[in-house]
Amino acid sequence: MKIAMVGSGYVGLVSGACFADFGHDVVCIDKDQAKIDRLHAGIMPIYEPGLEALVESNVKAGRLAFTTSLAEGIEGADAIFIAVGTPSRRGDGHADLTFVHAVAKEVGENLANDAVVVTKSTVPVGTGDEVERILRDTGTSHRFSVVANPEFLREGAAIGDFKRPDRIVIGAEDDFGREVMREVYRPLFLNESPILFTSRRTSELIKYAANAFLATKITFINEMADLCEKVGANVQDVSRGIGMDNRIGSKFLHAGPGYGGSCFPKDTLALLKTAEDYDSPTRIVEAVVKVNDSRKRAMGRKVVDALGGIEAARGKKAALLGLTFKPNTDDMRDSPSIAVAQTLIDAGVAVSAYDPEGMEQARPLMPEVTMCDSPYTAIEGADVVVLVTEWDAFRALDLRRVKELANAPVMVDLRNIYKPEDMRAAGFAYTSVGRV
Repeated sequence: MKIAMVGSGYVGLVSGACFADFGHDVVCIDKDQAKIDRLHAGIMPIYEPGLEALVESNVKAGRLAFTTSLAEGIEGADAIFIAVGTPSRRGDGHADLTFVHAVAKEVGENLANDAVVVTKSTVPVGTGDEVERILRDTGTSHRFSVVANPEFLREGAAIGDFKRPDRIVIGAEDDFGREVMREVYRPLFLNESPILFTSRRTSELIKYAANAFLATKITFINEMADLCEKVGANVQDVSRGIGMDNRIGSKFLHAGPGYGGSCFPKDTLALLKTAEDYDSPTRIVEAVVKVNDSRKRAMGRKVVDALGGIEAARGKKAALLGLTFKPNTDDMRDSPSIAVAQTLIDAGVAVSAYDPEGMEQARPLMPEVTMCDSPYTAIEGADVVVLVTEWDAFRALDLRRVKELANAPVMVDLRNIYKPEDMRAAGFAYTSVGRV
């Protein structure tokens, strides 16, 4: 089959490269000429393990191409995926569908054959209806079907998630859409990947409901971590104890500085706004958003406390290890490190930082933070070392070297990477999350 992927960002590029690896002919389309030029040169616009090699092999095989021309890219395509950004709209939190609607209009104006138009972007309930209306309003004479096919990709593990998915959700309203999508995903039938066909609106809501539920699990265990610190319990043992219950499961029960990234923050807000529009309050999700926002600043205050409090912290230096919202990505969107750094700066603390992949993206977001070329450069002269993101590079720090470089052997571990007893034996004043 021929597939057109409109949008060559995180979702579009990963999906397009994986579809090409399945054997489909794929054209990735993007208006950004510089991005397309870099892709032609083999330079990835994002960091995702394995993506560069996957793109290179499929370009060489002639199954993957890039263009800025939508008309050229969708010509002869059996399925046209819309994978453009849907950021939170400034001011009200609604998903901004400007790019989705613009693509739908341009597709309709340039459609030269029958095709299925697929919303791959995360979009609010009812977006597919609007995309269908826009396509009809263009007056196209070709048959089309609008399908919702949400993505469930974890940054840092996206290729594996695409090729070995927990499920494939397809929201279609007619047989044409369902049959084309079966053929698109036919290579995954060999892996017996479960495919769930639903109505279009149901498919759109599944994505938001899934992310909101996962965000709720994260926020719940973070609140349990706070309680553990008060009562003298261990949140990691609490997580194991409840995660062994098959009805709960162990995933997303790791206490930390709060969730961030490209999905959970904007998707929980968009779900709240949809619920508000339909007069169906989602009180739990509302609480999750508020608790998570406040938690990030609270983690900054935890570091200030480790420095001796607000008065003692002024004029001291903190070294942040890890800036991205999670490891194995360069994504800084809504990363907890931003709030942690700003809280420290507001308290008069100088901040240095190191991240294996995210510093280029972090610089404009943290202009007052000194970016360093290694974790040990960041630690030099620091009064506290703060582990913010659990990159593998930070799991086996040379603690003797850390003590030699830092002004004081003080560490705040916001990801519970190390064991408290080991750190204390090494001579550190050590603070973690939900453990005493």
